[in-house]
Amino acid sequence: MKSVLGYETVDYDREHHALVIVDQTKLPGEVDFLSLTSLREIRDAIYHLKVRGAPAIGVAAAYGLAALGWRIEADTAADFMKQLSRHRDDLCSVRPTAVNLSWALHRVYGACEDFLNRKPGEAQGRPEGEKIHKLREVLLREADRMKEEDADICRRIGEHGLDLLRPGDGILTHCNAGQLATCRYGTATAPIYLGQERGYGFHVYADETRPLLQGARLTAFELQSAGVDVTLICDNMAASLMAQGKIQAVLVGCDRVAANGDTANKIGTSMVAVAARHYRIPFYVCAPLSTIDRDTPTGREIQIEERPAEEVTRMWYRQPMCPPGVKVYNPAFDVTDHSLIHGFITELGVFSSPEEI
Repeated sequence: MKSVLGYETVDYDREHHALVIVDQTKLPGEVDFLSLTSLREIRDAIYHLKVRGAPAIGVAAAYGLAALGWRIEADTAADFMKQLSRHRDDLCSVRPTAVNLSWALHRVYGACEDFLNRKPGEAQGRPEGEKIHKLREVLLREADRMKEEDADICRRIGEHGLDLLRPGDGILTHCNAGQLATCRYGTATAPIYLGQERGYGFHVYADETRPLLQGARLTAFELQSAGVDVTLICDNMAASLMAQGKIQAVLVGCDRVAANGDTANKIGTSMVAVAARHYRIPFYVCAPLSTIDRDTPTGREIQIEERPAEEVTRMWYRQPMCPPGVKVYNPAFDVTDHSLIHGFITELGVFSSPEEI
């Protein structure tokens, strides 16, 4: 089996100006790459979790906007920017909980604004067609920079996280915060991958993460293909392992951190945090600084995406597994209270609260 570290989760095809992603809905059975060029294709890929994980969504959206920029037909730079802003706003609405999505789209759009407004020497006097071509190059260059930054950030998160762990530790993780959720190394898995390179011999337990099974389909696939000692467990088995002393640390990623440290992550994360607090096991959130939303005071203000009922009732079954017409509640995320979080592992170091950063 080829290591997942050998795949590009998110990339850009410069010949055809297309966003290229691994279709994560087909893993682990098939490694398939999608080449996306239209707004509908890119929206569909993000909404249906063909690309997922906060950092990967951000970079994919940035490349997606760049691909759309090459297809905008405009006579003036002002008209180009007007159409680009509509695409930006449309993509921003697809996954409301992950702050990286809107952050990334506004960043690449802002780079275009900088070219037009804050660097008049570069734009002034150019023909409109030349300005538009330059704007397309600006979009792609900024998206490339974001991808490079993400790989570097994840490695630094890994280094800081590894300092908190000991050889042979048992580590629990929830959902997928690995390479498939980023551009390289992952966030919560970065210390694990670096530890694997350095012979730490970690024993990793991956929650299956109902209802979409990202832990079973993605995290277990990633870690096993990289040679990590990984054991898959059902979500409701985590506390039992903690009671047996098999877990020394919990590492999770996240989609948004409020200003007070409340953290939104895949549904079920808060239960893991409660159990970890009971058994006095450190619970760490691994996150780039871009995931911190200082404009959201607490977790109560985080908008939680609710997913289709079929993800619970039939998606992974040959036939429906519940009575017809039964009501279903299917939030994609829950909020872990800041009091349950031992520390935030970021690219700048480990902090007990966003207020320290």
